[in-house]
Amino acid sequence: MPRTERKTATPVAQCRGGSDGFHTPATSRLPAIRSVPRPRSCVPAIATLVAIALCACSGAPGRPAKPGGYYLDDGPDANPPAHLDRIADPVPRREPINKYASRPYTVLGRTYAPYAELTPYRARGRASWYGRRYNGQRTSIGEVYDMYSMSAAHTVLPLPSYARVTNLENGRSVVVRVNDRGPFRGDRIIDVSYAAAYKLGFVGKGSATVEVEAVIPGEGAPVPVRAAPLPPSAPSPAPVAVEPGGIYLQLGAFSVAQNADEFMRKMRLDLSWLADSIQVYSRDGLYRVHAGPYASRDAAQRDAQRVRQTLGFPAYVLTR
Repeated sequence: MPRTERKTATPVAQCRGGSDGFHTPATSRLPAIRSVPRPRSCVPAIATLVAIALCACSGAPGRPAKPGGYYLDDGPDANPPAHLDRIADPVPRREPINKYASRPYTVLGRTYAPYAELTPYRARGRASWYGRRYNGQRTSIGEVYDMYSMSAAHTVLPLPSYARVTNLENGRSVVVRVNDRGPFRGDRIIDVSYAAAYKLGFVGKGSATVEVEAVIPGEGAPVPVRAAPLPPSAPSPAPVAVEPGGIYLQLGAFSVAQNADEFMRKMRLDLSWLADSIQVYSRDGLYRVHAGPYASRDAAQRDAQRVRQTLGFPAYVLTR
């Protein structure tokens, strides 16, 4: 699913969202996540490919959206199928979650911690779409992107899973199957396929304000919401602590307060033994999630190693 402009053709999945507000390819949405399991001995190589793919997703910042999509040369085929509005929404069903797509990853300086299981979720923000530019390419979990299917890319929802997307500008609503990572631009929370954008009524505009809600198969009633972020125009600030000196572990850094707050809450759940010491600190326009302070660097290094073993990503020891 296209999210951000792709400038490199890589055999690995292509990211859908970059820093420029353009779609990124469905294939490498989750740069740090591969759809096909690799032997452990291949991890370093995979990580390198992922990093390359992520960088490729970052197109030129500040470009305005153009009618028909965010990618400069994206759009529908010359002869799209008739009656796109009749394409059926997927029927949500429980599917095995791809564990490789559930690992924390960092893109463009921001760390994301995907849900490893079906989790109540609801959020509002901008949605964009991707079309022929990434049609036929592979998503983060190795599936082939079909622009005429009802699919989407998201930064943290489990892969695969299902979500209801509602266009708040016209009231239209569809269900999509989330099978890719992205977008990675601040105000965009989901990239949908061309068909989904067509049914939602924003193909011509390129983007729209939407509400995204996770659909959990087997649960008829609306699921309770873990967090209900406000629209990007009025983000809810994360609790920011006074930044004292000392030795700390940096778990993540974010440019958006709300993202830092959500990450902090997840880290407090995943790292229960560190929960009481995890806070968000703001400085120089960034919101950093830190654990500490520690009495010594050795003590901090021991916890950094434990974090790596528990979650699979590094925590950095720093003195401030």
